[in-house]
Amino acid sequence: MEREDDQELWDFLGRTAEPRLSPFFARNVLRKIRQGASRFGRTRNWFSLRRLVAASAVVILVIGMAIATRHPVPQKSPESAPDVVAKIDPQDYDVVADLDELIAWDENSLWDEKPSL
Repeated sequence: MEREDDQELWDFLGRTAEPRLSPFFARNVLRKIRQGASRFGRTRNWFSLRRLVAASAVVILVIGMAIATRHPVPQKSPESAPDVVAKIDPQDYDVVADLDELIAWDENSLWDEKPSL
């Protein structure tokens, strides 16, 4: 861009004041750097061995409780539980007998025999 393209812009840029640094600029920069280092030091001190051990113990306790609640101990069935055979209904025996007859009839069926001509 040349000066002839936009004379007003170049005039405005010529009137602006140049940035000036404070005489204490270097001191202020060094102070900010030191404050940043102290923040890092505080963070490092927060992760002390005592706090890490306590946090680890809490995490182990929470994981143990989660495992204990997810996998409950199976309860033993009472010794006097009735036998499964005793629970069968007498009508079921009649159905089984009828099924046996049906199977026998199906095995002797004439439909399965091959026709001989």
